[in-house]
Amino acid sequence: MTEQNDTAEPTEGAETAAEAATGNDLNARIAELEAALETAKQDVLYAQADIQNTRRRLEQEKANASAYAATAFARDILSVSDNLVRALECIPAELRDNEKLAPLITGIEMTGKEIENVFSRHGISKIVAVGEKLDPNLHQAMMEMPSDQEPGTVTHEMQAGYMIKDRLLRPALVGVAKAG
Repeated sequence: MTEQNDTAEPTEGAETAAEAATGNDLNARIAELEAALETAKQDVLYAQADIQNTRRRLEQEKANASAYAATAFARDILSVSDNLVRALECIPAELRDNEKLAPLITGIEMTGKEIENVFSRHGISKIVAVGEKLDPNLHQAMMEMPSDQEPGTVTHEMQAGYMIKDRLLRPALVGVAKAG
């Protein structure tokens, strides 16, 4: 009987070692699968974040496109507005008093006011320049002029500048006070 026990023990030990080896392989495989699952979860989270960021960026681009779609057209209309203002400025006082020309002048003035109303409805606003410090983001200095104002102050506006919402549509062309 002792012999049988001796032979039985190595068999049980071999089975236990085999089970332990299989268990170790199984535990290693489980750990490997858990690591792969964690990596897959992270990849899914990154992909979801990327999709959300792309969606936000596209929504912002869409909002900007609709808000600023008329920018090129507005720049073209500014030249029409400039010419209308020049025409009104060129009318001498004696012609303004002429009864025959009064309706024409009134019509031109009303057209100018309507253009200003249309600009304001579409977020186009005139830049205030004269008396302000030169801001290279809003003004384009065309010349320096002797003046009693502080150097760098806008003293003369040659062409009005405009903003469309919060973006520059056209810089104001200005003359600036020079030092000395």
